[in-house]
Amino acid sequence: MSTENSNLEHAGEHHETMSKSRIWKVFFILLAITVIEFIIALAIPPAFLPTAFKNFLYVALTLVKAFYIVAFFMHLKFEKYSLIVGITVSFIFIIFFIVLMLTEGDYLNSHMNV
Repeated sequence: MSTENSNLEHAGEHHETMSKSRIWKVFFILLAITVIEFIIALAIPPAFLPTAFKNFLYVALTLVKAFYIVAFFMHLKFEKYSLIVGITVSFIFIIFFIVLMLTEGDYLNSHMNV
C-alpha cells in the first residue's frame, strides 16, 4: 500500500538525474576553477595583482564552486523554483549580516583601541 501511495504522490513530477557525463562535466568545471585559484595564488606576483583584488577573485570563484556543488551534487538544481529562491534569499541575507557584523566589528576595533 505504501508503495502505491508513493507512486501516486510522485506521478506528476519529473525528476532529472545526474548522468555520468554531467558528473564529469561538473567535475572538470570545478577542477578548472580550482586550477585558476592556484594560478592566482602561486603564479601571479603581488606586484602584478593587488592582494585586495586577489581576495575578491578568490571569493567570487569560491562562490561559483559553491553554486556548482550545491546545484548538482546536492541536487538543488532539480528542485522546485520556490525552494531554490527561498534558500538563495536566506543565503544572501546571511552573507549580508556576516559582512555587516565584520564591518561593525572593524569600526569598533579601530575606534575603541585608541
